[in-house]
Amino acid sequence: MAAAPAPQDTGQGTSRAGLSYGFGAYGIWGLVPLFWPLLKPAGAGEILAHRMVWSLGVVAILLLCVRRWAWAAELARDPRRLALVAVAAAVITVNWGVYIWAVNAGHVVEASLGYFINPLVSIALGVLLLGERLRPVQWVAVATGVASVLVLAIGYGKPPWISLALAFSFGAYGLAKKKVNLGGIESLAAETALQFLPALGFLLWLGARGGSTFTGEGTGHAALLASTGIVTAVPLVFFGAAAIRVPLSTLGLLQYLAPVFQFALGIFYFHEEMPPARWAGFGLVWIALLLLTWDALRTARANRRTAERLRRAVREAEAAGDPAGAETRAADPVAGETPPCEGTEPPARKAADATARDAARAPAREA
Repeated sequence: MAAAPAPQDTGQGTSRAGLSYGFGAYGIWGLVPLFWPLLKPAGAGEILAHRMVWSLGVVAILLLCVRRWAWAAELARDPRRLALVAVAAAVITVNWGVYIWAVNAGHVVEASLGYFINPLVSIALGVLLLGERLRPVQWVAVATGVASVLVLAIGYGKPPWISLALAFSFGAYGLAKKKVNLGGIESLAAETALQFLPALGFLLWLGARGGSTFTGEGTGHAALLASTGIVTAVPLVFFGAAAIRVPLSTLGLLQYLAPVFQFALGIFYFHEEMPPARWAGFGLVWIALLLLTWDALRTARANRRTAERLRRAVREAEAAGDPAGAETRAADPVAGETPPCEGTEPPARKAADATARDAARAPAREA
């Protein structure tokens, strides 16, 4: 039976919209260091707790608007996924807290380094925890990233703890989210639901001992603290809109906008120092990322070419009424394999579709 026709390309308008959403998401994440200092004199702990509380409110409103609640019941019946959500909530709490403290303590450049090296950390976690195999260029990129950390540690006399904490916490967060397999808004809702009670309890305790700034610094300050939920949710919505409109390889390149913006803000707006050792360390990181990006794009192109060859062979064979012959020409199976029965999808079509899916996923894993 002939396979269903491939979906038609939605055109340049969709791609432009996807790029706009992608720039919006990573632009907000890149410019957010300008926001956290506005919340002073609140400390990092109070800002973090408000972010958790108000984020749940914002994502709950979003889910009400789109009427997506079925996932919650399914998640509640799966203890393993619930445990992974708890892990994700714990590590993103560390990530948010360290980042807010770093920005307000004058370490924006070091924080940006954490997100520059995050792709390298994600690859290392994939090798160590998932048994993934690396290509030679990826090994060179990871080794160069390790060398950059050593250069920075020698130059500063200590490891770049802020960068490492941000990179490993966000890498662990991505790993947990991959296993949970929830959408962005749904995942944030589940995580902030677990964060809500501890965060609210902390805020009530802080208020009871007179340490809260929410009610003591005026209406504008309270509104800014409440807007932390919007600052958290809006770029996530933009990212979700971009992800369905542009290739994952494009998103893989856009992800570097955020640390680039943060790095530029740290130097030109916050006027943080950049001694030679820091430039050398950052230079090695950028070399590693260039290698990683080149390898990912090269692999994605090769996968797309392979998928297209398979699809072309399938189409030619289907036109000739010989789907089994397509499998022989495109996939070179063992002799004597039984042709597919009527009503089943030709194996070559399955192989082509699987290769196409791999081509789409590869840049996301490796960028």
